[in-house]
Amino acid sequence: MEKALIIGDSGAVGGAVAAELRDRGVAVTGVSRSGDGLDVTDGASVAAALDGLGPFDFVLVATGALEIGDAGPEKALDQIDGGAMAAQFALNAVGPALVLRHAGDLLPRDRRAVFAVLTARVGSIGDNRLGGWYSYRAAKAAANQIVHTAAIELGRTHKEAVVVSLHPGTVKSDLTAKYLGRHPAVEPAEAAKNLLSVVEGLSVDDSGQFFDWQGERVEW
Repeated sequence: MEKALIIGDSGAVGGAVAAELRDRGVAVTGVSRSGDGLDVTDGASVAAALDGLGPFDFVLVATGALEIGDAGPEKALDQIDGGAMAAQFALNAVGPALVLRHAGDLLPRDRRAVFAVLTARVGSIGDNRLGGWYSYRAAKAAANQIVHTAAIELGRTHKEAVVVSLHPGTVKSDLTAKYLGRHPAVEPAEAAKNLLSVVEGLSVDDSGQFFDWQGERVEW
Protein backbone atom coordinates (compact mmCIF):
# COMPACT_ATOMS: atom_id res chain seq x y z
CA MET A 1 0.00 0.00 0.00
CA GLU A 2 1.45 3.33 -1.08
CA LYS A 3 -1.38 5.86 -0.90
CA ALA A 4 -4.43 6.08 1.36
CA LEU A 5 -7.35 8.44 1.83
CA ILE A 6 -9.03 8.71 5.23
CA ILE A 7 -12.39 10.48 5.31
CA GLY A 8 -12.87 11.57 8.92
CA ASP A 9 -9.24 11.50 10.03
CA SER A 10 -10.02 13.84 12.94
CA GLY A 11 -12.06 11.13 14.66
CA ALA A 12 -10.71 8.51 17.04
CA VAL A 13 -10.64 5.56 14.65
CA GLY A 14 -9.92 7.52 11.47
CA GLY A 15 -7.09 9.39 13.15
CA ALA A 16 -5.58 6.19 14.55
CA VAL A 17 -5.71 4.48 11.16
CA ALA A 18 -4.08 7.49 9.52
CA ALA A 19 -1.33 7.54 12.15
CA GLU A 20 -0.67 3.82 11.83
CA LEU A 21 -0.44 4.04 8.06
CA ARG A 22 1.96 6.96 8.23
CA ASP A 23 4.13 4.95 10.63
CA ARG A 24 4.24 2.27 7.94
CA GLY A 25 5.43 4.74 5.33
CA VAL A 26 2.12 5.15 3.53
CA ALA A 27 1.33 8.55 2.00
CA VAL A 28 -1.93 9.49 3.74
CA THR A 29 -4.40 12.16 2.69
CA GLY A 30 -6.87 13.05 5.41
CA VAL A 31 -10.11 14.97 5.06
CA SER A 32 -12.45 15.93 7.88
CA ARG A 33 -15.04 18.43 9.07
CA SER A 34 -12.80 20.00 11.68
CA GLY A 35 -9.73 20.16 9.47
CA ASP A 36 -11.20 20.90 6.08
CA GLY A 37 -14.82 21.91 6.60
CA LEU A 38 -16.06 18.70 4.99
CA ASP A 39 -19.78 18.07 5.38
CA VAL A 40 -20.37 14.49 4.24
CA THR A 41 -24.12 15.09 4.20
CA ASP A 42 -23.72 17.71 1.45
CA GLY A 43 -22.86 16.53 -2.04
CA ALA A 44 -21.21 19.78 -3.08
CA SER A 45 -18.97 19.76 0.00
CA VAL A 46 -17.92 16.16 -0.66
CA ALA A 47 -17.23 16.89 -4.32
CA ALA A 48 -15.12 19.93 -3.47
CA ALA A 49 -13.08 17.98 -0.92
CA LEU A 50 -12.40 15.03 -3.22
CA ASP A 51 -11.94 16.85 -6.52
CA GLY A 52 -8.64 15.94 -8.14
CA LEU A 53 -7.65 13.38 -5.49
CA GLY A 54 -6.59 9.84 -6.20
CA PRO A 55 -6.17 7.19 -7.16
CA PHE A 56 -5.60 5.52 -3.80
CA ASP A 57 -4.76 1.96 -2.76
CA PHE A 58 -7.01 2.32 0.28
CA VAL A 59 -9.96 4.57 1.04
CA LEU A 60 -11.60 4.55 4.46
CA VAL A 61 -14.81 6.36 5.34
CA ALA A 62 -14.57 6.76 9.10
CA THR A 63 -17.26 9.38 9.63
CA GLY A 64 -20.39 8.85 11.72
CA ALA A 65 -21.93 9.45 15.12
CA LEU A 66 -24.00 7.64 17.69
CA GLU A 67 -25.38 10.87 19.14
CA ILE A 68 -26.31 13.86 16.98
CA GLY A 69 -27.20 17.03 18.81
CA ASP A 70 -29.03 16.11 21.99
CA ALA A 71 -30.52 12.91 20.56
CA GLY A 72 -29.09 9.68 21.88
CA PRO A 73 -30.03 6.11 20.96
CA GLU A 74 -33.67 5.24 21.60
CA LYS A 75 -34.50 2.61 24.18
CA ALA A 76 -38.14 2.22 23.15
CA LEU A 77 -40.49 2.86 20.24
CA ASP A 78 -42.10 5.86 21.92
CA GLN A 79 -38.73 7.65 21.89
CA ILE A 80 -38.48 7.69 18.09
CA ASP A 81 -38.27 11.21 16.66
CA GLY A 82 -38.47 11.84 12.93
CA GLY A 83 -35.95 14.64 12.91
CA ALA A 84 -33.41 12.69 14.94
CA MET A 85 -33.85 9.65 12.71
CA ALA A 86 -33.38 11.73 9.56
CA ALA A 87 -30.18 13.18 11.02
CA GLN A 88 -28.86 9.67 11.68
CA PHE A 89 -29.55 8.64 8.10
CA ALA A 90 -27.99 11.81 6.73
CA LEU A 91 -24.69 11.29 8.55
CA ASN A 92 -24.37 7.51 8.80
CA ALA A 93 -25.89 6.42 5.47
CA VAL A 94 -26.14 9.34 3.05
CA GLY A 95 -22.64 10.51 3.97
CA PRO A 96 -20.86 7.30 2.92
CA ALA A 97 -23.06 7.15 -0.19
CA LEU A 98 -21.98 10.63 -1.26
CA VAL A 99 -18.33 9.64 -0.85
CA LEU A 100 -18.93 6.41 -2.77
CA ARG A 101 -20.24 8.51 -5.67
CA HIS A 102 -16.59 9.40 -6.29
CA ALA A 103 -15.16 5.90 -5.84
CA GLY A 104 -14.70 5.46 -9.57
CA ASP A 105 -12.13 8.25 -9.58
CA LEU A 106 -10.64 7.49 -6.16
CA LEU A 107 -9.78 3.88 -6.97
CA PRO A 108 -7.34 2.65 -9.64
CA ARG A 109 -8.64 0.41 -12.42
CA ASP A 110 -5.41 -1.50 -13.00
CA ARG A 111 -4.60 -2.93 -9.56
CA ARG A 112 -6.03 -4.03 -6.23
CA ALA A 113 -7.53 -1.34 -4.02
CA VAL A 114 -9.81 -1.39 -0.98
CA PHE A 115 -12.68 0.98 -0.26
CA ALA A 116 -13.97 0.45 3.28
CA VAL A 117 -16.80 2.09 5.20
CA LEU A 118 -16.95 1.87 8.98
CA THR A 119 -20.44 0.75 9.95
CA ALA A 120 -21.33 -1.23 13.09
CA ARG A 121 -22.44 -4.68 14.12
CA VAL A 122 -25.64 -3.16 15.50
CA GLY A 123 -26.53 -2.46 11.87
CA SER A 124 -26.85 -6.20 11.32
CA ILE A 125 -30.51 -7.24 11.16
CA GLY A 126 -29.72 -10.90 11.73
CA ASP A 127 -27.52 -10.18 14.77
CA ASN A 128 -30.06 -7.92 16.50
CA ARG A 129 -31.13 -9.66 19.69
CA LEU A 130 -31.46 -6.74 22.10
CA GLY A 131 -33.65 -4.26 20.22
CA GLY A 132 -33.55 -0.52 20.79
CA TRP A 133 -31.30 2.02 19.09
CA TYR A 134 -33.76 2.25 16.18
CA SER A 135 -32.31 5.18 14.27
CA TYR A 136 -28.64 4.25 14.59
CA ARG A 137 -29.29 0.59 13.75
CA ALA A 138 -31.40 1.47 10.73
CA ALA A 139 -28.89 4.02 9.41
CA LYS A 140 -26.00 1.57 9.70
CA ALA A 141 -28.08 -1.15 8.03
CA ALA A 142 -28.75 1.29 5.19
CA ALA A 143 -25.03 2.02 4.93
CA ASN A 144 -24.35 -1.70 4.62
CA GLN A 145 -26.86 -1.96 1.78
CA ILE A 146 -25.25 1.00 0.01
CA VAL A 147 -21.79 -0.59 0.31
CA HIS A 148 -23.03 -3.94 -0.98
CA THR A 149 -24.75 -2.33 -3.96
CA ALA A 150 -21.77 -0.11 -4.77
CA ALA A 151 -19.48 -3.15 -4.74
CA ILE A 152 -21.56 -4.74 -7.49
CA GLU A 153 -21.37 -1.67 -9.72
CA LEU A 154 -17.69 -0.93 -9.11
CA GLY A 155 -16.83 -4.57 -9.75
CA ARG A 156 -17.81 -4.05 -13.39
CA THR A 157 -15.30 -1.27 -13.99
CA HIS A 158 -12.68 -1.84 -11.29
CA LYS A 159 -12.07 -5.57 -11.52
CA GLU A 160 -9.63 -5.74 -8.61
CA ALA A 161 -11.48 -3.38 -6.25
CA VAL A 162 -12.62 -4.63 -2.86
CA VAL A 163 -15.53 -2.65 -1.38
CA VAL A 164 -16.56 -3.62 2.16
CA SER A 165 -18.27 -2.59 5.38
CA LEU A 166 -16.14 -2.91 8.51
CA HIS A 167 -17.12 -3.19 12.17
CA PRO A 168 -14.20 -1.88 14.26
CA GLY A 169 -15.36 -3.41 17.54
CA THR A 170 -16.01 -1.28 20.59
CA VAL A 171 -13.42 1.48 20.61
CA LYS A 172 -12.71 3.87 23.46
CA SER A 173 -13.73 7.29 22.14
CA ASP A 174 -16.02 10.23 22.76
CA LEU A 175 -18.64 8.42 20.68
CA THR A 176 -18.75 5.38 22.96
CA ALA A 177 -17.80 6.85 26.36
CA LYS A 178 -21.36 6.99 27.73
CA TYR A 179 -22.29 3.53 26.51
CA LEU A 180 -19.35 1.29 27.35
CA GLY A 181 -20.62 0.00 30.69
CA ARG A 182 -18.93 -3.36 31.23
CA HIS A 183 -18.38 -3.98 27.55
CA PRO A 184 -14.72 -4.60 26.67
CA ALA A 185 -13.23 -1.87 24.51
CA VAL A 186 -9.88 -1.22 22.89
CA GLU A 187 -7.84 1.90 22.37
CA PRO A 188 -8.06 3.51 18.92
CA ALA A 189 -4.48 2.54 18.08
CA GLU A 190 -5.26 -1.14 18.66
CA ALA A 191 -8.48 -0.86 16.67
CA ALA A 192 -6.50 0.64 13.78
CA LYS A 193 -4.06 -2.26 13.73
CA ASN A 194 -6.95 -4.74 13.83
CA LEU A 195 -8.76 -3.07 10.94
CA LEU A 196 -5.66 -2.81 8.78
CA SER A 197 -4.93 -6.49 9.38
CA VAL A 198 -8.39 -7.28 8.02
CA VAL A 199 -7.92 -4.96 5.05
CA GLU A 200 -4.61 -6.59 4.16
CA GLY A 201 -6.26 -10.02 4.05
CA LEU A 202 -9.18 -9.11 1.79
CA SER A 203 -9.51 -10.41 -1.75
CA VAL A 204 -11.80 -9.52 -4.63
CA ASP A 205 -14.04 -12.42 -3.59
CA ASP A 206 -14.73 -10.53 -0.34
CA SER A 207 -16.04 -7.42 -2.08
CA GLY A 208 -19.54 -6.41 -1.07
CA GLN A 209 -19.34 -8.13 2.31
CA PHE A 210 -19.40 -7.04 5.96
CA PHE A 211 -16.49 -7.96 8.27
CA ASP A 212 -15.67 -7.38 11.90
CA TRP A 213 -12.31 -6.39 13.36
CA GLN A 214 -11.25 -10.04 13.54
CA GLY A 215 -11.92 -10.62 9.87
CA GLU A 216 -15.05 -12.64 10.57
CA ARG A 217 -17.99 -12.10 8.24
CA VAL A 218 -20.99 -10.40 9.92
CA GLU A 219 -24.47 -11.44 8.82
CA TRP A 220 -26.63 -8.80 7.20
